[in-house]
Amino acid sequence: MLKDKIEQALNDQIRIEAESSQIYLAMASWAETEGLGGAAQFLYRHSDEERMHMLKIVQYVNERGGKAIIPALSAPEKNYKSLTNLFQTLLSHEIMVSGEINNLVEICLNEKDYTTHNFMQWYVAEQIEEEALARTIMDKLRMIGEDKGGLYLFDRDIESISIAQNTTQK
Repeated sequence: MLKDKIEQALNDQIRIEAESSQIYLAMASWAETEGLGGAAQFLYRHSDEERMHMLKIVQYVNERGGKAIIPALSAPEKNYKSLTNLFQTLLSHEIMVSGEINNLVEICLNEKDYTTHNFMQWYVAEQIEEEALARTIMDKLRMIGEDKGGLYLFDRDIESISIAQNTTQK
């Protein structure tokens, strides 16, 4: 049985993961309407991944005798100045998510809930990968600058980038 404090913290993380999925879905839609099909496909997949992260926590809470709360979500940003602005927003968001996951892990340790602490280790590792991928993308976009040909190639190539590929290349 989950302690109330742990259940609340996990439900807060469910909201964060759901919001992440919505944010990346809105980003994908923006990219698609800007003619950036590769970036759009990458972001659609990223949105799906975040939804799976949310579902994993929902099922964990329910399996441990808690009650997962499916939250109402506020509308995400729908316009971006550029692809670089979009991915800088994504990186900032991932850094925030990492902080929230670390806070949840700390709550688990303080409450001596080692089962949930163990469950959360997957999320800790996942956030390291997601931040690294976002930083790699930002590095590439900074290198491209305002070069339209570079942006075209970036958009073509990002469609095939995944988190798993990024970590195996290191």
